Amino acid sequence: MRILFLNHNVAWSGGTFYRALHVGRYLVKRGHSVTLLAISDHHRWGFQCEVFDGVEIIHTPDLLWGKGRTGWDPWDTVWRLWFLRDKHYDIIHAFDSRPAVILPALLSRKMNGGKLILDWADWWSRGGTQLERPGQLVHLVDPIETFFEEAFRTWSDGTTVISQVLFQRALALGVRPETARILKQGCDNESVPVGDRGEARRRLALSENQAVAVCVGVLMPADAALFFAAMRVLFQKSPTCHVFMIGNHGSQIPDDLRQSGQLTETGFVPDETLQDYVLACDLAIIPMADTLASRARWPSRANPLLAAGRAIVINRVGDLPHLLEQELAALVVGQEPAELANGCLRLFQDLSLRAQIESSARRVAREVLAWPIIISELEELYFQVIAA
Repeated sequence: MRILFLNHNVAWSGGTFYRALHVGRYLVKRGHSVTLLAISDHHRWGFQCEVFDGVEIIHTPDLLWGKGRTGWDPWDTVWRLWFLRDKHYDIIHAFDSRPAVILPALLSRKMNGGKLILDWADWWSRGGTQLERPGQLVHLVDPIETFFEEAFRTWSDGTTVISQVLFQRALALGVRPETARILKQGCDNESVPVGDRGEARRRLALSENQAVAVCVGVLMPADAALFFAAMRVLFQKSPTCHVFMIGNHGSQIPDDLRQSGQLTETGFVPDETLQDYVLACDLAIIPMADTLASRARWPSRANPLLAAGRAIVINRVGDLPHLLEQELAALVVGQEPAELANGCLRLFQDLSLRAQIESSARRVAREVLAWPIIISELEELYFQVIAA
């Protein structure tokens, strides 16, 4: 099949871009042709093209900047329409439904045929992700976000969602259940960091015996508040442990934690350094506050940790913790900061439990969440809508 993906993120940034990219990579491995349209990080004219693992990535021009460069620009939308004017695809898969995604997708289907699939990976409006972000502008754009998020769901030939919450929301909007599938976030087991925990610690100049945890990626405000409250409890009970916040977490670290000497923010690090932190850590912390956005999304930062066989402490919110708790592949805790802290403390101390969780995490990554398994299910949906 010739497959088109449309995405609203700047290329190589944003979780949905990577979701589309990994889906595309594994579809290519199954013999399909995949073109992915994503926003250029700075160009305002023309297209740039690259090929990654067989996926053709087209960087489209955009006049906006910052948060505006996320699928709202009419200029970008027109360029995409021009690019697609004479191209035919068997499947047009739109990842979320902002204007620069849904409008080219609909017009491409109308002009050149093909079946339209709509993906849904975040609950943006109506109290979702947008409401968690600071600023008054959020309240002004929420009605527009709501329209584009909801209005076109029944226009598609098929629907993919990342969670049960979004599946039920799609059905409530009129999507027929037989045309919808839950498309989980997969584990890329081919790119698992390989190496010894001790060797990784030596490269990072960490003590071999120190209790070390990592927290990777962006934190929404409610998640950050939960995390920092839990760290206060953890550091009081374990004054020798150390926690690394890796990546551009986007949060303001409270002064008392910054001055504790037990919390280090690394900022953005190269892939090799990130892999060393994953190998070196005793556990990873994934704080999930009980918000509508967290219930609807999938914390994709967990997938590389599962593939690497690292123990995770995570709050019981959303689909992934439920799956991991069933499979004994993480330590899943309640919503109180003390529960998150005590979960970390327990895994620091109980080496047997930690080893069991690490083994189960690898198994889940290979037997439940491996991309080839997930892509096989997606491919069935593609064939179903084409046959229909």
